[in-house]
Amino acid sequence: MGFRTLAIEKRSGEVWQLLAAVNTEFGKYGKVLDTVQKQLTAASKSIDDSSVRARAMRRTLKTVEELPAIEAERLLHLSSEAERDLEPSEVGARDDG
Repeated sequence: MGFRTLAIEKRSGEVWQLLAAVNTEFGKYGKVLDTVQKQLTAASKSIDDSSVRARAMRRTLKTVEELPAIEAERLLHLSSEAERDLEPSEVGARDDG
């Protein structure tokens, strides 16, 4: 056997070991993807379930009149868009004036 043949055989063995390592890692990758898919499916089901609940609430509330947004925010103690952009000290000063 010549030196070239020995070198090729040595490199061939290294390539096979590298491929075996990649194959092992690819199996782990597949398991991680399966886990992610299950989690995404569960999250999607939760979103679907919440949509069902929202539709049920909308059906119940369809006969109730809506308030203007500002009044609803005040009653629900929500800050308006303008107040969200202000510093906390500015919001307090605005409430006093």
